[in-house]
Amino acid sequence: MAKLYFHYATMNAGKSTLLLQASYNYRERGMRTVIFIAALDDRAGKGRVSSRIGLSSEAIPFAEGDDLFSIISEMHAVEPIACVFIDEAQFLSARQVWQLARVSDRNGIPVMAYGLRTDFQGKLFPGSLELLALADELREIRTICFCGRKATMVVRVDEAGNVIREGAQIEVGGNEKYVSLCRRHWDDKMRCD
Repeated sequence: MAKLYFHYATMNAGKSTLLLQASYNYRERGMRTVIFIAALDDRAGKGRVSSRIGLSSEAIPFAEGDDLFSIISEMHAVEPIACVFIDEAQFLSARQVWQLARVSDRNGIPVMAYGLRTDFQGKLFPGSLELLALADELREIRTICFCGRKATMVVRVDEAGNVIREGAQIEVGGNEKYVSLCRRHWDDKMRCD
């Protein structure tokens, strides 16, 4: 039985690296995979997933209004798909998460979604919220805080390294904008009192 998986972590845990490695393993065995990435994340170029260690692959950009079930079903009808991968899954809409659940339930294709659980203010992203509710399996990918404990939160910083406490939930960036921290150190940095 195919499943919907949610692999979640904070920044710099290696989510994209693991996605690319898993896709490569399928392809090495002659199986077709399809990789999607949020259209708003074009740091590696439009329609491209890239990891910090230098791995990269072409991907299909998805926008909020796209019907992923229809897109994947049409592709699967032309040539069977062994697995679907989603990078930056936090940017999925709730509707799209349901569409991905249907891909696994109705088309029998495993779907592996990789993304952030929370934003820089400690709030769930809409896509992550729905994935936490619907995924058949949840898998935490771990990274560490500067203190050595497991990092579960992220702060947004400006060019000088000062913590930003307010702003839009979505601001695409990497190491230049975000720092992964354990909950204690995130609380220390975000507390204004």
